[in-house]
Amino acid sequence: MKNIFRILLVILVMAATTSVAHGQKKLDQQTIVDLEKTPKYGFILTTERHFKGVLSMYDLLIESGAVIEEYEIVVKGKVVTQLVKNSEMEKFFQKYKGKVKVSVCSVAMEKLGVAEETLFDGLNVTPTASVRMLQLQANGYNTLTY
Repeated sequence: MKNIFRILLVILVMAATTSVAHGQKKLDQQTIVDLEKTPKYGFILTTERHFKGVLSMYDLLIESGAVIEEYEIVVKGKVVTQLVKNSEMEKFFQKYKGKVKVSVCSVAMEKLGVAEETLFDGLNVTPTASVRMLQLQANGYNTLTY
């Protein structure tokens, strides 16, 4: 039952994020009340578009008055190659540094030839993205996969 409730909360967040593209500026109060029951969020993603979208969702939650205890993005796949120093993604992420945790999959880094020292500041390397997401779920995070 608890997992079903979490899934419903995540669906609400997804619906709110989809609405942002159509002009929604703020979440309604009931959504905020519901989301604050589990104020930790974890996302796993593979594209630049989703990385930026999840950061925009952070803004929407904050601007709507939601309390966020933890907000973590777990990155795997080709987007890992864009998380390097002096990249557009580094400039985009500066606003969120210290607020949003980003864990980068070491398996993806190895397969794509991205060395840890080339990643921009504020990123954490995790052994595997899938195991990190399992950890977040075990620790009561609302989680979404993109």
